Amino acid sequence: MTKNELAMGIFSSGINCGASVLAAFSEDYDLESDVAKRLACAFGGGFHRGGICGALSGALCVVGLKYGQYIGDDLASRANCNAKAAQITDKFIERNGAINCSELLGCDVTTEEGMETVRQKVAFCAGLVAGSVEDLVELGY
Repeated sequence: MTKNELAMGIFSSGINCGASVLAAFSEDYDLESDVAKRLACAFGGGFHRGGICGALSGALCVVGLKYGQYIGDDLASRANCNAKAAQITDKFIERNGAINCSELLGCDVTTEEGMETVRQKVAFCAGLVAGSVEDLVELGY
């Protein structure tokens, strides 16, 4: 099964965008899939405030799993992780034109009307998940 098939299966089961992206890669980085899903559960809808898209947030977590700094004085790791994070963010912007859910979806996700719009755009969000996974795979994650 490809990473995209895995992520789309997770997403179609009702798990949000960010958790679907992170969970698709989690076991490659010794993180249990269920833990990844719980960890990224709050990412959907741009942290439920229309901010940074959950699919991008999940992808950034994958970047951190591979390159993240975990030793306090290892500033080279931090700089490398930041560069990799910028790379995946730039690819997301190139593909989608924005990083915030409110811009991507064209609605205010903090309102009931906005959430209804989100529910109607589930296929659009699936595309954001798929694109984020494709970018990660292309970059060797």
